[in-house]
Amino acid sequence: MENNTSLQQQLLEAGVHFGHLKKKWNPKMLPYIFAEKKGIHIIDLNKTVDHLQEASAALKQIAKSGKKIMFVATKKQAKEIVSECAKKVNMPYATERWLGGMLTNFNTVRKSVKKMQSIEKMLADGSAESLTKKERLTLSRDKEKMEKVLGGIAQLGRLPAALFLVDIGCEHIALAEAKRLGITTFGMVDTNSDPNKVDFAIPANDDATKSIAIITNYIIAAIAEGLAERQASKDDDEGEDNNNENETRARRLEAEAQAEAGRGGRRGGNNAPAGGPAGGAPKRRTPSQGNRRPAGGGAGGR
Repeated sequence: MENNTSLQQQLLEAGVHFGHLKKKWNPKMLPYIFAEKKGIHIIDLNKTVDHLQEASAALKQIAKSGKKIMFVATKKQAKEIVSECAKKVNMPYATERWLGGMLTNFNTVRKSVKKMQSIEKMLADGSAESLTKKERLTLSRDKEKMEKVLGGIAQLGRLPAALFLVDIGCEHIALAEAKRLGITTFGMVDTNSDPNKVDFAIPANDDATKSIAIITNYIIAAIAEGLAERQASKDDDEGEDNNNENETRARRLEAEAQAEAGRGGRRGGNNAPAGGPAGGAPKRRTPSQGNRRPAGGGAGGR
């Protein structure tokens, strides 16, 4: 409870509770509005805390399962905050502008990303040196333009499992694409938006940088926790595999040693009978020796 109180205090200090003017409100936000003050709606921070924790728990599980969460924020005050936060946990992001079809036409977007990466490679390994100065300049400009829009999704090999949006009204194209593909959506929802449009709505001020920063950082912390747990379980599995391998190896060596001992015993048993006939060999030579003696005696007689 203390944690909730301190979180609520932090949200209050960051101005998360400030909504839009009353005349701009969306009636569907009524359950999340605490009061109206000087013509401005005040968001109920108890509801914000509950929804933020619920969204964070869901995002943590998605991260733990190894899936990607894409961050979308093209608003001027959210761009830098969101891109920095997404980089911390190595998640894809779109903060410059949303390319129409970034999700629904993903294969084409991937081709553009590959083109950008091949230009980068050309400029890096010196293969562009054979081009004229003008061509190199054109390539550099193309790369910069592409990097601005596609840089955040360069490492995204397949569609993300979830989308986190700052201001669902502003990012309506991204939201529509996610809905069409059945991608889970999370969003910061202000008093002028429809909270039913996203799967996990976090009622909060989506215009103030402090408000955006505190909500995004809280979510990033949950994702980081999920990733850490995933890594820990991987390490445990590897440890178990190593232990199993060591046990198997020990059993195999033990079995080999026993088999070797068995073979040694059998060899010893075979030697004993072999020794019997060897001991009897002189007996077989005795008659010939006896024959030689009389022969020798005969010679002496002659």
